[in-house]
Amino acid sequence: MFLRAERKKGREVSLYEPIGTDKEGNVISLVDIIEAESRDVAEKISVDQDIRRMYGAFEDSLSDREKQVVALRYGLFGGKEHTQREVAAVLGISRSYVSRIEKGALLKLRSVMQKEPAPL
Repeated sequence: MFLRAERKKGREVSLYEPIGTDKEGNVISLVDIIEAESRDVAEKISVDQDIRRMYGAFEDSLSDREKQVVALRYGLFGGKEHTQREVAAVLGISRSYVSRIEKGALLKLRSVMQKEPAPL
């Protein structure tokens, strides 16, 4: 139980945690190297186009059940992200079936996104 609880904390990172030292021997932390500048316009446009393509592929290539599982798992359309266990409870199916549906849906989306050329 302890290991499961600690695994949830594994993705947490402190901004003040030391990550190394500079030439003079001073400790460097993440907060020292993070830039607050926004992304450039070209990158923002590219990301927005990719998101639109993904939502299009989501609507066109997935079944209703797959759409429901992926939307709940990843918090699409402004929703909250849910665990597989929570999705299973909502849909009244097993957690392993949620995992199977999710994996199949993500593989479909990946193949569709790789086949479609990016719009100019």
